[in-house]
Amino acid sequence: MNHVKKSHTDEVGKRSYVNFGHLNGEHPFKEKVPGGRVEYKARYRKGGKVAYFNFDLAKDMGLIAKTHAHQLNPDLEKEILETFSLTIINEYDVINNIKFPEEDIYPNTFMATRYLQLQHPDKAGRTSGDGRTIWNGYVRHNGTTWDVSSCGTGGTKLSPACNINKKFYQTGDPSISYGCGLSEMGEGLETLFFSEVLSKNNFKTERILAIIEFEKGISINVRANPNLIRPSHFFGHLKQGNFETLKQVTDYYISRQIENKSWEQLTFKSDKEKYFYLAQQTAKSFAEMSAKFEDEYIFCWLDWDGDNILMDGGIIDYGSIRQFGLFHAEYRYDDVQRFSTTILEQKQKARYMVQCFIQIADFLTTKKKKSLSHFKKHPIMLTFDKHFIESKNRNLLNKIGFKKNHVDHLLKYHLPKVTKFRRVFSYFERSKSKRGMYKVPDGITRDAIFCMRDIMRELPQLYLAKGTILSHSDFIEIIKSSYAKKSDLKLTEIRKKQIHRFQSTYMSFLNAIEKDHHSSRAQQLLELTMRSSIINKYDRVTGDSITFIVEKVMKHRPKLNSDELYDLATQFANYQNLNPDQKTGSTKLPERHKNIMQNFYSIVRECREGI
Repeated sequence: MNHVKKSHTDEVGKRSYVNFGHLNGEHPFKEKVPGGRVEYKARYRKGGKVAYFNFDLAKDMGLIAKTHAHQLNPDLEKEILETFSLTIINEYDVINNIKFPEEDIYPNTFMATRYLQLQHPDKAGRTSGDGRTIWNGYVRHNGTTWDVSSCGTGGTKLSPACNINKKFYQTGDPSISYGCGLSEMGEGLETLFFSEVLSKNNFKTERILAIIEFEKGISINVRANPNLIRPSHFFGHLKQGNFETLKQVTDYYISRQIENKSWEQLTFKSDKEKYFYLAQQTAKSFAEMSAKFEDEYIFCWLDWDGDNILMDGGIIDYGSIRQFGLFHAEYRYDDVQRFSTTILEQKQKARYMVQCFIQIADFLTTKKKKSLSHFKKHPIMLTFDKHFIESKNRNLLNKIGFKKNHVDHLLKYHLPKVTKFRRVFSYFERSKSKRGMYKVPDGITRDAIFCMRDIMRELPQLYLAKGTILSHSDFIEIIKSSYAKKSDLKLTEIRKKQIHRFQSTYMSFLNAIEKDHHSSRAQQLLELTMRSSIINKYDRVTGDSITFIVEKVMKHRPKLNSDELYDLATQFANYQNLNPDQKTGSTKLPERHKNIMQNFYSIVRECREGI
């Protein structure tokens, strides 16, 4: 039986799900950036089954109709498997002359893209890129073009293991982990649950479209995003001084942004204007992203290679992504050879990447590559700094629970109050345990001792009930976390002053809104109580909770079909929706799955302050 689909042109109009035909390995990046990819033939991989399919995302991408039931049918399942259940024919296969049935080999090639990676001995990106991922292709629907890639499709020549050990590996080689080219079901599920929660809360991120499961917990994890280009796709060619390919990558990326109408400006008078506009947009996106990561306690391991982030600041590769319950600002991930950056260091890494894009714009304009230090004081760097502070201020007012028009008003007319409150908020947020640094299973950390979500959630309802500010001891009782020991909670004179400053500045916001918008204090506090209870939800997901939830799902896997897994992931994302202006529906679950969801809730509650 021939498992392999024919080319797109042979098939359109002959299948129920015609847009899957576009995901056949063809992609404009291949043609427009010939030096930016390695191409592989691929063969159908037998034995897979669809463990998960994201119906909502598939509808947004135009892969299925808007009216399609959230259920797999035989035709759709066959389409998913024929499109995504594949393994590349890599260098090891070719050198060892391994033969595969002709009917199992796909007609087109699939690309692995080249990009800079710090894991590689070569620090200029000559050997690095997609080590176990290929790009399936792209689809266009309702004015948006989507990129689709699959992780776990075989070991490429761009993997770290291949270049560190100077040898090609057979896909699935048990002697090597990452270099074997496979991925695991657990990885796919962690990305699924985490990315759906973050997407629901307006984070830019790649999302899981499908998971194909094989024996022994192996899987292919299919991801999608409107633009899967990373800063590292530029940086390798920048480091090498490869003008031609760097220009091709840049022109390709800008063309996609214009095509997707992702930018405000869509036409340019010159290449110089176009390239510096890219640098300007990167400055704004990365300032907003790094501020949001700080304020939402997202650890993303930003670094100089630009590998762990998308060009618009979107999250990619959830292997090291964490969301902390408290501001554990000294946590570092242990990657054996080195420790990661911390949350606070992410801003400087983002800033460094912006500086690189100014260097790129200048290089492409003048054809001369100047030193990176030459752009240290470029006006676009000031744009980053300014936008970072503006984002921090806006994020904090949103966290209090103010509506958008009140946030805009406070930022415009009462900025000194906002700055004062951000300083005192930061004092409590960054207070650390006297215990100091210690080891955790995947790194090192030092505990934060105050839970800012708790104080932001409780303050308005307590003010509403009592009509007065809290005593020092009452304030500490609310804000203390389970990490805080008695010695951490002493009411020193400095801490008493900070408690007073926190509450008096909070009240000054209410006074300003009352005076300028004629909204009574009681009215505001009632509104803040309702909004803040959602924004600062008691049980918010953390990295640890995602790990334990995935372990729970894996135990239930034999009894969960793909539709049921979709329902559970959707329900979980809705439960973690922290947007007070967005209503979320609930999925009707069978009785036995309600127990699973209750387990999820318990796990999140138990891990709410952790890492």
